Amino acid sequence: MPEKIHALWNTRFLTQIIDSMADGVFTLDAEGHITSWNPAMERICGYSAAEALGQTCRILGCSRCFGRDCPVDHQACGLLRQGRAEDNECLLRHRDGHDVPVIKTARAVYGDGGKIIGAVETVTDLTELKKARQMADAALQRLEERFRFDRIVGKSKGMLDVFDAIRAAAASRATVLIQGESGTGKELVAAAIHYNSDVAARPMVTVNCSALSETLLESELFGHMRGSFTGAHRDRVGRFEEADGGTIFLDEIGELSPFIQVKLLRVLQEREIERVGDSRRRKIDIRVVAATHNDLYALVQKGAFREDLYYRLKVFPIALPPLRERREDIPLLVSHFIESQNEATGKQIRGASEAAMRHLLDYPWPGNVRELENAIEHAFVVCRHAEIDTRHLPVEIRTGHRLAPKPARLRRPGRDLTPDRLTALLDECDWNKAEAARRLGISRTAVWKYMKKWRIKLSPEV
Repeated sequence: MPEKIHALWNTRFLTQIIDSMADGVFTLDAEGHITSWNPAMERICGYSAAEALGQTCRILGCSRCFGRDCPVDHQACGLLRQGRAEDNECLLRHRDGHDVPVIKTARAVYGDGGKIIGAVETVTDLTELKKARQMADAALQRLEERFRFDRIVGKSKGMLDVFDAIRAAAASRATVLIQGESGTGKELVAAAIHYNSDVAARPMVTVNCSALSETLLESELFGHMRGSFTGAHRDRVGRFEEADGGTIFLDEIGELSPFIQVKLLRVLQEREIERVGDSRRRKIDIRVVAATHNDLYALVQKGAFREDLYYRLKVFPIALPPLRERREDIPLLVSHFIESQNEATGKQIRGASEAAMRHLLDYPWPGNVRELENAIEHAFVVCRHAEIDTRHLPVEIRTGHRLAPKPARLRRPGRDLTPDRLTALLDECDWNKAEAARRLGISRTAVWKYMKKWRIKLSPEV
């Protein structure tokens, strides 16, 4: 009697476990008929247990069952002959008629004599996973559309050459050097290269090399180990490692210090990095895209940029023409920016008047495409009509030349700065470099450079 009670308790316990599972579970007898059907199967397929019991698994309408339709004769069923079925990602037909993506697993159940007495099958619903995949694919597609090279506006000979270069660079893993004036769209070209390549699904990491001091840039690029310097309270992965498998875009590459140039050269040669404070070398698989508004070759000739690094970067160069050299693209760009601003603001501006367009074509555009985009955005702020007119354009474009710069100070900020004065000021500011920069009227980067030049420690000596 105790054995029967124990067996009954085990059966009930097992039934409760199966009924509470998120995955669908059902069993078949040796004749291929369904003998049990848990609540998850009801949710996944829409058939109640009462409807499913006694039926064959043909009611599932599985899209993959040993590579063919489910046989009418249960003796021909591959599962009952072979004893198992491989895990298959397939579609089941819901009671309502729609398909449900699932992973289906099946195993035979054997009796004491080794004969198959039935089977158990599990079904994992992939609906949410499929939705997540679709969302990820849609997000990637939006990125690809945003950065697709044919979304870079232009029909001039210079831009057609750029399009050809983007196609070639995207099909290669070669290091790319993009050169062009500020505002010509270097970052947009870098993104187009990445999102049209075979690593589009991998990360693209952007680093502005002029925004950080040498010490901070080293940590940003290569990462650091805990305790490697004051404030390094934990290990940190650098941007090179974050870009592993994808693309790293190094903007303003001409601003690199000699020390960082040496470290970057090693990355390009060996495809490996060392975190700050670590002797271990870490392999990385990345495509490097660099950009600069400087003439790197002129910097090489002056000794401000390493010649060997220059040639490592210039494997595949792309030169972006300034806007003044492709004026035939200005009407296209104006139309593109008006369309973008209409979408962003809800306005319905049709275009620019003939007089306004004449001013736009005559202006020299020292700020290039970025300045043109800002000019159209300015016009949208003041325009209350269906057409942008001359009076809606920024004053420098209406007058045909840039505004005269403000009178220079009699004394340049930092001109009379000395090591002692800077040290004293840092003491007054509790060594807050940003506050010291504000009082001096210079940038925080300039403070860092002065400290490095005069070998002033980063923090007060105790």
